[in-house]
Amino acid sequence: MSDPTPPGPVLRPARTADVARVALLERDLFGPDAWSEEQVGAELSVPGRAMLVAEDPTDRSAVVGYAVLSVQGDVADLLRIGVDPTQRRTGIASALLAHLRGAARGAGAERMLLEVSDANTGAAAFYAARGFAEIHRRPRYYRDGSAALVLQLTL
Repeated sequence: MSDPTPPGPVLRPARTADVARVALLERDLFGPDAWSEEQVGAELSVPGRAMLVAEDPTDRSAVVGYAVLSVQGDVADLLRIGVDPTQRRTGIASALLAHLRGAARGAGAERMLLEVSDANTGAAAFYAARGFAEIHRRPRYYRDGSAALVLQLTL
């Protein structure tokens, strides 16, 4: 009898060949606040940064998610996490976040910070369910006028 549970995403470090796809996801997910293709490409070589991509396990050529982490001393900043809208609620964001939490701890970070728009209630709920707590709010931070919630997780 076969296991009905689909395989999870395949996570790996991002490569130059992934930049265009990640930039496309950025535009789809973040609109006017998206990083350009040049900005995405630059993240691959910034010291203290890690960019991870998630491949569809049934089509290893398809990047369906990504995340970018910066670690400086005892603080890790989750700069980006994004999942193809057609692949949401499949465990990709959870897998990316779990991997980066481990990487941050391994690099000596004691806490992880991130910012999320208060208009993005789905993402805010995702982070809250994983133990992140609001520590600050930046009014009118995003181009659409929404506030940025600054969230923290003790590692």
